[in-house]
Amino acid sequence: MTASNPLHDQSPTAHLDSTAHLMNRISSQLARQLTLVGPDGRRRPDPPALVVVAHGSRDPRALRTVTALLDEVRALRPGLPVHLGHIELNEPLLADTLAGLGDREAILVPLLLGRGYHIKRDIPGTAAASRVRARVAGALGPHPLLAEALHARLTEAGWRTPEDEATRRTTAVVLAAAGSRDPESKVDTARTARLLTARLGVPVVPAYATTASPSVPDALAALAARGRTRVAVASYFTAPGRFATQCADQAPWLASAPLGTHPAMAHLLLHRYDRTTTPAATTPSLASA
Repeated sequence: MTASNPLHDQSPTAHLDSTAHLMNRISSQLARQLTLVGPDGRRRPDPPALVVVAHGSRDPRALRTVTALLDEVRALRPGLPVHLGHIELNEPLLADTLAGLGDREAILVPLLLGRGYHIKRDIPGTAAASRVRARVAGALGPHPLLAEALHARLTEAGWRTPEDEATRRTTAVVLAAAGSRDPESKVDTARTARLLTARLGVPVVPAYATTASPSVPDALAALAARGRTRVAVASYFTAPGRFATQCADQAPWLASAPLGTHPAMAHLLLHRYDRTTTPAATTPSLASA
């Protein structure tokens, strides 16, 4: 008795499966081609490239997370050229990514949660030194989508908003961020904290891993002095890294994972891209906080 050859399987099920797979591929390719054609039948101009600008980290999990996030962006917007560039520590560096784009048009969207030196100086400076016709989007935060992702990450870690008033009076959240010397960065983090407070129904206090104050331990101590002893730490970081791990280790109760590949992050990157490409074409449901 000879074994059947899977390459020559003539069963009806295999035939139907291969036919369905082929049809799905054809439909996907046709849909992608149709996005390139305008209502008048002419080919649409190529869209500006999306260059996501990450900070960079020595933690290998950070690069894996950012790469996976960009894959989600590509899945949401087939046909859009999506590239990655780092400010430091990881390859490709932003300058190298831009060099590879030549003189084409690109929108640079920082994978950064608030205003600061990188957005105001580093990224525009690198773009100006390249041949790329670049526009730089603003920081991702503050934005309701970030509050949505933070809430989801807390829920995954075990967060449940207390229903009784006594427990509510002892509960709070520390929003742990990286920190910056730029005062506008603290303003942005504080606005995100207010958005999260509205979702959770308990106080959310911004705190920082470095540079800015209060530190996470100081914020926890201040809350404890006010009777808030049931305190969660919400990780306001885009990817795993030293600061995110440090802040999570300081949590007296539970700590959420970084924002990472939460679907809201991919949608927010595309929203910032769209706003920068056509500033007048805003989407009400995604309006900035």
